[in-house]
Amino acid sequence: MKKILAFLLFTTLLIPAFAQTENAVNKTVSEGFESNYNADNFEAIFASFSTEMQNALPLEKTKEFLTGLKSQAGKITGREFLKYEQTYAAYKTTFEKAVFQVNISVDANSKINGLFLKPFAESTAPKVERNTSKLVLPFKDEWTVIWGGDTKELNYHVQSAAQKNAFDLVITDSKGKSFKTDGKTNEDYYAFGKELTAPADGEIVLVVDGIKDNKPGVLNPVYVPGNTVIIRTSNNEYLFFAHFKQHSIKVKQGQKVKQGQLLGLCGNSGNSTEAHIHFHIQNVEDMNAATGVKAYFDKVMVNGELKTDYSPVQKEKIRNAGK
Repeated sequence: MKKILAFLLFTTLLIPAFAQTENAVNKTVSEGFESNYNADNFEAIFASFSTEMQNALPLEKTKEFLTGLKSQAGKITGREFLKYEQTYAAYKTTFEKAVFQVNISVDANSKINGLFLKPFAESTAPKVERNTSKLVLPFKDEWTVIWGGDTKELNYHVQSAAQKNAFDLVITDSKGKSFKTDGKTNEDYYAFGKELTAPADGEIVLVVDGIKDNKPGVLNPVYVPGNTVIIRTSNNEYLFFAHFKQHSIKVKQGQKVKQGQLLGLCGNSGNSTEAHIHFHIQNVEDMNAATGVKAYFDKVMVNGELKTDYSPVQKEKIRNAGK
């Protein structure tokens, strides 16, 4: 088994990483891999490889590897999607004789351009279903939920392990518009420059500042969260804010903050097309290793009605009770 693992890891070093594909594509490709593997249809698996992958792992070597894996581990009897690791979709994969984490990367043409196995190890990260700290909304006035909820129709973030319970919020007017005139400048957006505050007491564990705000409609894929603040509560919930305005963050790493304390100003930095708040809770600090935690707010006005211990959803207008 060690020979198999070392061989796969070696071949992946020869394969360039490409952009992460959508969940639906990974699902189709991984299902095809499992079906063809169990049916000994190794030529079909080879045909599903990108050109770079085929050059790194020619047909005969592909057959040799898969035959060896099959003889030692057996057929695949179960597979569970875990998370994305850079360009790879990671799966807990149960074979007849072993359990591996199988990572598959897919290119823009739906071809496998990266593949490796490693022994599966259960995560030691804490499992947190929801916040226990009492939270208030991190802003004044009324904001509108653009993305929020538990389904992909309500919240595109659900496909990300860390961000699956995230919210994106803007300020809208009576006509539902998030900008005053033509939306061509950041200053034209109601949310741009608005104060963002701490939802709970905690410690600042990460600050990223200095990233330029985008022109509306233009994304910055280099650092997706843009200017960022993460707060760790006393219950080890990591409150994650993204897309602050450049040079507006007022807190520093290691600083203790109180609920309602100013963090910075809403901006349009990172993977953002307009000024908005991205907020989610995760179970550990590192977003690449984290699992999202559902966020409930203690008392919140939702479309003018008081809700307690509530998690907002798409299209709702929300503000703190008594504000």
